Amino acid sequence: MSIELSRWRLEKAERTFREGEQLLEAGSYNGAINRFYYAAFHAARALLALKRLDSAKHSGVISLFNREFVKPGLISKEASTTLSRLFNLRAEADYDDFKSFTLEEAEEAKDAVRSLIDEVSAFLANISR
Repeated sequence: MSIELSRWRLEKAERTFREGEQLLEAGSYNGAINRFYYAAFHAARALLALKRLDSAKHSGVISLFNREFVKPGLISKEASTTLSRLFNLRAEADYDDFKSFTLEEAEEAKDAVRSLIDEVSAFLANISR
């Protein structure tokens, strides 16, 4: 179990989340979606570090997260839905030529990712005792 790496990745998730908040405040909603996705991604990888698992592909990280933490009931299905949804939104934000997210969509993404990070943080706090 690599609790140190896990904590570092969770801190990275928090920093990335704050970047998303700054972009949201600046009116850069597509940029905010990107950062919120990566915050969720880093939080998922924080958990995978506990089992010394990782993947070179984002889809692999999501699959491992679901298999190791969601399916056994250690992390909520809502967290899984958030991670998958933000993965798709981030792809739209980054690659769709004419996609522009609204303030409401970016705020909804922010709230969902905040819940995911909080859940991962609570999980790590419980195993650190």
